[in-house]
Amino acid sequence: MPSEPKRKWQCISGSTLKLIAMVTMLIDHIAFFLLSDRFWWIQVIFTVGKTVVTPYYILRTVGRLAFPIYCFLLAEGFIHTRDRKKYGTNLLLFALISEIPWNFVHSGTWHYEEQNVFFTLFLGYCGLCVIEYLKEKPVIQIISLLALFAVTFFLEADYGYVGFAVVLVMYLLRKISIARAVVSICLLGTTWRAGLAFIPIGLYSGERGFIKGRIGKYICYAFYPLHMLILGILKFYILT
Repeated sequence: MPSEPKRKWQCISGSTLKLIAMVTMLIDHIAFFLLSDRFWWIQVIFTVGKTVVTPYYILRTVGRLAFPIYCFLLAEGFIHTRDRKKYGTNLLLFALISEIPWNFVHSGTWHYEEQNVFFTLFLGYCGLCVIEYLKEKPVIQIISLLALFAVTFFLEADYGYVGFAVVLVMYLLRKISIARAVVSICLLGTTWRAGLAFIPIGLYSGERGFIKGRIGKYICYAFYPLHMLILGILKFYILT
């Protein structure tokens, strides 16, 4: 199946998408962890049908852009990386590293029953490996995907089996942008606001952009655990 032709208005690089994902994730987590019970942030601005719009709601809506963009970038990274084994190793490594600040920001302790989103992304990466490397063995491929789906269900990582499915959709429908967006939005269900993420995704130029080299790459990885650690300190030791 041929790729869709690049349009003139597709002007956002992969690096810009990463920044959008990082900033919107930060906005979302600031709202969720620090502002959900603050008086001003939960005051009603207006209502639309049954939807009550507050400053908190607006910030969480902005934050819904992050996860679909990360799923899209994961699929793009899987396609273009020179070393898929190292790519998967980095995802698993930062899933393990992120677990400590993830637990801390949620509970103030080192234990929390759910797992961080890096585990979802890592399992999504494993799913892409299954799709790519077991093409000639469809029965084993399906069994392996079902096994990974079960792991995502019982692991209870952030976004869970829905997030796993979205990663697969980003890869399988990468050449049909409208179908990719529609199916992903349907999968996300109650988080329909994540559909806004397909505006910047649709503007993706296919270019890597300005984040290059190992330092830039690992700063993007480290941003996730570091910002949660800082939010945890603010939540439990400074803003209490």
